[in-house]
Amino acid sequence: MPFHIKRLSAAVSLAMLHLSHAGAQEAAPADGLNLERVIVTGTTGGSSKMKSSVSVSTLDADTIANAAPASAAEVLRSIPGMRSESSGGEGNANITVRGVPISAGGARYVQLQEDGLPVLQSGDFQFATPDSFLRVDGSLDHLEVVRGGSASTLATNSPGGIVNFITKTGTDKGGSIGLTKGLDYDSTRFDFDYGSPLSATTRFFVGGFYRSGEGVRHGGVNAEQGGQIHANFTQDLDNGFIRISFKHLSDKSPTALPVPVTVSGKTIHEIDGIDPRTASFYSPYWVRDVSLDKANNAVSSNVNDGLAVNSTTLGLEAEFRMGEGWTLSEKFRHAANSGRFIGVFPSNSGTVGNYTYASGPNSGKAYNGRAFGAVVFNTSIDDAGAMFNDTKLAKTFALAGGAKLTGTAGLYTSVQNFGLTWNFNEYLMQASGDKPALLKTASGTPGLVGPAFGGCCSRAVDMQYRLTSPYFNLGFEQGALNVDASVRRDMQKASGTANIATGATHYDAATTQFVDYDVDHTSYSAGANYRIDKNFALFARVSDGVSFNADRILFGTPLDGSAPINLNTVKQVEGGVKWRHGGISTFVTLFQAKTKETNYEATTQKSTANSYDAKGMELEAAYNAGPFRMTGGLTLTDAKIVATAPGAEAVIGNTPRRQARVVYQLAPSYVIGDASFGVSVIGTGKSWADDTHTIEMPAFAVLNGYFNYQVNERMLVALSANNLLNKIGYTEVEGDGHAARSISGRSIKATLKYSF
Repeated sequence: MPFHIKRLSAAVSLAMLHLSHAGAQEAAPADGLNLERVIVTGTTGGSSKMKSSVSVSTLDADTIANAAPASAAEVLRSIPGMRSESSGGEGNANITVRGVPISAGGARYVQLQEDGLPVLQSGDFQFATPDSFLRVDGSLDHLEVVRGGSASTLATNSPGGIVNFITKTGTDKGGSIGLTKGLDYDSTRFDFDYGSPLSATTRFFVGGFYRSGEGVRHGGVNAEQGGQIHANFTQDLDNGFIRISFKHLSDKSPTALPVPVTVSGKTIHEIDGIDPRTASFYSPYWVRDVSLDKANNAVSSNVNDGLAVNSTTLGLEAEFRMGEGWTLSEKFRHAANSGRFIGVFPSNSGTVGNYTYASGPNSGKAYNGRAFGAVVFNTSIDDAGAMFNDTKLAKTFALAGGAKLTGTAGLYTSVQNFGLTWNFNEYLMQASGDKPALLKTASGTPGLVGPAFGGCCSRAVDMQYRLTSPYFNLGFEQGALNVDASVRRDMQKASGTANIATGATHYDAATTQFVDYDVDHTSYSAGANYRIDKNFALFARVSDGVSFNADRILFGTPLDGSAPINLNTVKQVEGGVKWRHGGISTFVTLFQAKTKETNYEATTQKSTANSYDAKGMELEAAYNAGPFRMTGGLTLTDAKIVATAPGAEAVIGNTPRRQARVVYQLAPSYVIGDASFGVSVIGTGKSWADDTHTIEMPAFAVLNGYFNYQVNERMLVALSANNLLNKIGYTEVEGDGHAARSISGRSIKATLKYSF
């Protein structure tokens, strides 16, 4: 049944207004949403949630740990308004915000940051998404998430929002060591962190993790191996500070791609022997996958390596108060990123027949059952290195009547390299989700059929994207009123080459596509916030932002400057209320997002051009009552495709794929003595798997839980469970219905942590 979003949102807002005046004379409430917390993400100088005119959420490290996330992207499932399809493992997640479509892999409209700078400049690079280079460990202090609003002008390629993972800096002396063990799966992880002041003006922090094991899906191989270390050193000055930081990540983890399914009518059905919650096509019975490098040499890869990433970053952050209201801020990071993405993708749902084992202990014996085409997505991330720099100068002017005006001028620059080598070989595989074997083909290599998808996908990409982005923000504050407006000019220069291997066997210089183009866009954002009293505020904002296309438009239209380059733009209007009373605090936002974008799909060689209009309401709430606490969120979205390319008009008026009308979170917890426990329910309504509405993805809810016991002042024992009820939850389905991806099944882990 359709909901009337405007009526529902108006009713909620009026109820909040009435309650706020009823409690206006009461003492300051227990604020479960930390509305007085100063936010540094999506602002020019830091502002509290209560004063800002953007929708923003924060999560501290303990709350994140209790939610039992399996990856950095999975942390975001607890944030109202965020859509994080984190069913693919440690990387390759699809992330967006309320009403903005997921029409390409990755996070096209959301920027993932560490300490205020991007992880990668583009969120939707193929096979190298930003979350692939992110790991959550004891180094994390807290998370800030800005949805819409000023994200359009205070970062590049982020009109939907900014997700900022903020690191500890050693302000407080102390640390911890922890050991985590999977109870129903094979994984052992060691975490550590320690920070301390060295003097009255210097401090340091170091932390990280190391792990080893099979992972939550049983594959019979050691698919998890590696770790990370974070460190920083801060020198406080009389007029500011200087901080240097370092991170090294070297890790491999399994990816979870779609598995074979069948569809009858609009309903998805599982195939016997393949459980979408647990199936892993990593196996001890794989042979080495031989592929092509850019110099036409043969390269041999271990399919079971999954997602293997390496990242080394060096950063500098500084701030100087120069007197008379002037402040100079600087953030710089250099990142060396590389790796390899290997995942197994079904090219079909399989056929029952008579086959012969080609690998494993039954090699040479008959196999009578289902076999499917297993395509190895073997992509070398040759170079995803980058340099980011953000310099800004601000001046605050004191005005009459206690008012103040702050102007901020900034210059952001970045250089993002992006080198990939694609190779997609297809094998014939036993249709089993537990240590499958390869089956005999005509090839001399066990199981090998040949290049996948007609040889489309042996590709060599060497690109560089250079950005220069000046921006300006003006903020006015007087009493209860805050007003700000900002503008940003993003100028991107793209250069490089791309090539498709001839017959998937060799690269020819004659087929090289040369890339050399410039594209730019001016974004703006303006908002106002008015505090009616200390517990109630109203805000509104309008914004226009852009996300530049990157490698996804290669091999499509000419990219040598001879043809226009299409942009992906998002225009948003939002407004709402922030309110607290007693132990209750709420953040309600009404929104409208209009998105216009283009895509080019390399495997099908099809271009699309769609426009979307989404309206909705986002609610974030918390309730504190002594030892009892509850947090929750609700996002209601009414989204439509309103325009498309000629020939595809049949989808106009349809709900975009994978866009549920209702998404919700609810997390009650309780503390009793030295014990604390809680659960969280994260649910989504049904949605369509495709824009043409031929396949339906059912609604599902995931129950997670935790139990912590403080043995003494320093020792903590923790038990946590992800997907406690072992639900299937489909997050994507191939357009023809032959394959679908589900969240992983139940996983339970125990942690022993010692603090000092």
